[in-house]
Amino acid sequence: MKICLISFDSTYFDHNIILELKRKNIDAHHIDASKFRYKYKSVFEKISNSIKKNLFNANIKQEALEHYVLTEVKKLGHQDIIMFIRPDRVSKKTHLEIKKQSNKYITYIYDSCRRFPIDHLLDGIFDEIYSFDLIDVKKYNFNFISNYIYLDKRHLDSKINENVFIVISIDERFDFLNRLAEYFTNHAVKFKFIAVGKKTPNNMNKNIIHLEKTLLPQDIQEDLENSKIFLDLIRHGHNGLSFRIFEALAMQRKIITTNQSISQYDFYNPNNILILDENEPININPDFFNTPYEPLSDETYNKYTIENWVKTVFKI
Repeated sequence: MKICLISFDSTYFDHNIILELKRKNIDAHHIDASKFRYKYKSVFEKISNSIKKNLFNANIKQEALEHYVLTEVKKLGHQDIIMFIRPDRVSKKTHLEIKKQSNKYITYIYDSCRRFPIDHLLDGIFDEIYSFDLIDVKKYNFNFISNYIYLDKRHLDSKINENVFIVISIDERFDFLNRLAEYFTNHAVKFKFIAVGKKTPNNMNKNIIHLEKTLLPQDIQEDLENSKIFLDLIRHGHNGLSFRIFEALAMQRKIITTNQSISQYDFYNPNNILILDENEPININPDFFNTPYEPLSDETYNKYTIENWVKTVFKI
């Protein structure tokens, strides 16, 4: 079986799908479009492209990206299955050309369609559409599948420190992050919050670390290992579960989250997972920090592994 994954793997999660496929002796290839870089031939081309974008909604860089993706697909030869993650990033015309290179063309969406709409791609382009967003699944009749556990399962470790840890982009979630930092500071709860963005926000809690450079999973692995609780703040309009949730399951860590939908999953346990409402005053029972993590059953845990994810999506 030949399988090709096309994605924009800037956060370095998608490559785990290829690793799992190869573990199953599948002929699998990854086209990581995030690595594509377009260099203008001259300053005049750059100016011309700016004019085309503004007047004609055309973009030389976008056209070059789509040409690159399609060329790379054709180099691989005909595939049994091609999966495209973030299908909104290329045109319908390019999707139709990619589809010709496979027996089955599927997509997985781990952003909500409210944030990145794909309504123009719903008329028969994909043979199957998978989504982690419960609202989109219900609205569009997508196939539901969550993100996955890509880490090896850790043993419970009672000696790790009491940190509450998060790394987060500076966006609409920052105000609540700042409020949490104030709350934890006032209640002597140790935490490590890393906020990533070009500018330091006004009135940022002095204990929040500001960085300009985006961090990859390997950059924060030590912080994950050394923290007892993972903080997960959901983007407005989302209800799918982030990879941080599945890292917590693998590492058997407690979770504090603003994702209300997490209570609908079979691994939800209020002893392990605290749900906060960012529109309400923060008031956390100290027992949450003091009680030990309650492990999941093997049956429940295995449902969310990448091995089961690959079996489900690719029908292996």
